[in-house]
Amino acid sequence: MIDDFASPTWADHHTQVSTNLAALFARVSRGLARLAGTLRFSRKTQTMSKMLLNQTVVVIGGGSGIGAAVARLASAEGARVVAISRSGIAPQGVEAIPADACDLHALGSAFATIGPIDHLVHTAGARTAATALPLLEMDALSLAFDTKVFSAIQAVRLALPHLSAQASITFTSGQVSRKYGTGSMVKGAVNAAVDAAGRHLAKELAPRRVNVISPGVVDTPTWGESGSAARLAFLARVADALPVRRVGTPEDLARAYLFAMTSGFVTGSVIDIDGGGLL
Repeated sequence: MIDDFASPTWADHHTQVSTNLAALFARVSRGLARLAGTLRFSRKTQTMSKMLLNQTVVVIGGGSGIGAAVARLASAEGARVVAISRSGIAPQGVEAIPADACDLHALGSAFATIGPIDHLVHTAGARTAATALPLLEMDALSLAFDTKVFSAIQAVRLALPHLSAQASITFTSGQVSRKYGTGSMVKGAVNAAVDAAGRHLAKELAPRRVNVISPGVVDTPTWGESGSAARLAFLARVADALPVRRVGTPEDLARAYLFAMTSGFVTGSVIDIDGGGLL
């Protein structure tokens, strides 16, 4: 056997094995290099794909419900997000400023603190009962308009010095502006006013863009205490009547606001997100 190791044939075999191993290691090294490059590109692509990277988004009403979902999604898309709400609560990773949407002094101070704004979203509104006209009280009427219409218009006025030249503004109305029924006059009038204000401001404030998101029934605290039998029964009844066979979620709506913020050719639009509720 010792003679085998000493033979010329063994030496040639040993050389061939060494050559093959060297080639194998070279291929593995090149494969690892390509993999590392792919991973670097993947991380770069994920960063580049964030639609709101390095932009500032302000959500009035961002402490709960649809507003909180908008704040979370905008943050996930790379934005600096500031939620303004009476509670001063904000989703994780979102800055919070406690302020009433109807308090003009507080709103003005908040905007001055925030600095330049790329996107302004208004989702605040008061819970409005379905009240027949003979029972309607002026206080309820004033609260509905103050919170959803006048506060939105005043917020834009106060934010103007801080809005970028290509900023977007997104209001929130509701399908009841065009879905008529007994006891819904106040809700309908309030939401129709928001629709109209959005379209007028889209002309007045151009090239800044102004749009309105018009939700249908969405599973939020608007419809009562979470888990209550009355709320669950109401949502189930609405879901059965919709073509999509379910009510909306705050996340459904958040994607519509993201569309309004990032689609540069959309302005003056009322965007219905209602599961077919107006059909």
